[in-house]
Amino acid sequence: MADLSDKELIKQFREESKRNNAFNLIIRKYQERLYWHIRKIVIGHEDADDVLQNTMIKIWGSLPEFRSDSKIYTWLYRIATNESLTFLKQKKRRALTPWTDVEHMLSEQLESDSRFTGDEIQMKLQKAILKLPPKQRVVFNMKYFDEMKYEEMSQILNTSVGALKASYHHAVKKIESMLDEG
Repeated sequence: MADLSDKELIKQFREESKRNNAFNLIIRKYQERLYWHIRKIVIGHEDADDVLQNTMIKIWGSLPEFRSDSKIYTWLYRIATNESLTFLKQKKRRALTPWTDVEHMLSEQLESDSRFTGDEIQMKLQKAILKLPPKQRVVFNMKYFDEMKYEEMSQILNTSVGALKASYHHAVKKIESMLDEG
């Protein structure tokens, strides 16, 4: 049953008697990938868990209206990305601090994260990524770590391929500059 295609899972979800099971299978299929996508944006494990929970709630509420014009994976990533960016905006607003202070808080969170298994170079890269504006960071993570195609990113972020390429290029240049300095 776990080998069902996304189309079959959506079809089952639309059947009232199979809805809960189909939803659980969809979540099981994508939960880990969504978690790591969210984690790269919000950094902390607890925050990522909270955002993932909000994402799942949003998915449950929106899945009946899913029109299948895009892949379910793309649609799920869009929800997870939006929930992550909303979380960061709320965190900034609650702290009443400028973005650089939020970036500093995230950097400290990364340093104290017992789950971070990278070496010194990876830590420098992650800190440089954190200094990017949130949307550039998302684009960089999706392209560099998730190896996502621009067309797919375009559907997820609702942005033109050209704008995404420019954003990624600027992000790479900023990261290179930061790594050269430090």
